[in-house]
Amino acid sequence: MSRLFLAALCAGCILFSPLTSAADDGWKPLFNGRDLSGWTIKIAKRPLGENFNDTFRVEDGIIKVSYDKWRTFDRQFGHLYTNQPYSNYLLRLEYRITGTAPEDAPHWAKLNSGVMIHSQSPLSMTLDQEFPASLEFQFLSAGATAGKQTGNVCTPGTNLVMNGKLLEDHIIDSTSKLFPVDEWVSVEVEVAGNEHVIHRVNGVEVLRYEHPQLDPRDESAQRLLAAGAPLQLSFGHIALQAESQPIWFRNIRIKQLQP
Repeated sequence: MSRLFLAALCAGCILFSPLTSAADDGWKPLFNGRDLSGWTIKIAKRPLGENFNDTFRVEDGIIKVSYDKWRTFDRQFGHLYTNQPYSNYLLRLEYRITGTAPEDAPHWAKLNSGVMIHSQSPLSMTLDQEFPASLEFQFLSAGATAGKQTGNVCTPGTNLVMNGKLLEDHIIDSTSKLFPVDEWVSVEVEVAGNEHVIHRVNGVEVLRYEHPQLDPRDESAQRLLAAGAPLQLSFGHIALQAESQPIWFRNIRIKQLQP
């Protein structure tokens, strides 16, 4: 078994930081409200762990993705990964898209962010890799050019099944809507290993799909498959996105479910 696949499997063992005390009904905070303990940063073209230009910050109990210290974006997409991988769980958080993206950011990345699930470990990514092989619960605000509603699923390095059919589209639309810039939006994702994933926005189900899996056509997925990773995805890391758009995240909680 290669070092690459071991890194993908064992990131939680290498980097694990215990979660804080459990909340009621099995909910636990993934973010302690003070610092980024329990998380690892990977920004494209930057070494693992480098918080380039202070992109990820903790202020007033909120994780803030900020670009005020950036002169150019240069496709340096970033993600903040949980150190521990997860398989069967409910994840809840609130996001607020705010501010202005760097001028040279791609038009589709503006007013656009998200949270990745079933993500490969940042330890298994190449230096220049822009996005992890994962499934993205996409967050869009009014004015975005990447879609007509929030809560879509994007599939970097992955495919999925809906209504018994394998879909290879990069973006699959939800039934939600767009919310104004600077408005807090509550989201929940229900993940049942390889069985199903459900997206909810402000308490309403907006998308459901099954059998997330690596895409053999994709370069990053090919590396994982060659290293021994299974085609079907049943676990992975959770990652908050820094896609050039300033965004705030708060009340990030997880409830692990029985498989």
